[in-house]
Amino acid sequence: MNDLEIEKEIIEKGLTAPRVTKEYIESLVVKEQYHVFDGSTFTSCLLTLKNGFTVHGESACVSPENFDAELGAKAARDNAVNKIWMLEGYLLREKLSFKV
Repeated sequence: MNDLEIEKEIIEKGLTAPRVTKEYIESLVVKEQYHVFDGSTFTSCLLTLKNGFTVHGESACVSPENFDAELGAKAARDNAVNKIWMLEGYLLREKLSFKV
């Protein structure tokens, strides 16, 4: 299931409790930097968030013959974004725990 399908199902089921959304995560990113290390298939992505915090993601291709810089950047960015989900999920849970 992709993000759009999951979002549609959440809305259809009326799940309205506070949550972290893809749109919210993307709104936090203000800068993206990428680097492929010379002679490697290792791609690094550094995302800078609105508050100045940085999150790093990485990807690597096993076979150099299959390396594609664009795909490497997408995979590295996805890796970094997944880390933001964890951070924001924790932050929201922390906020909600004080409302109980």
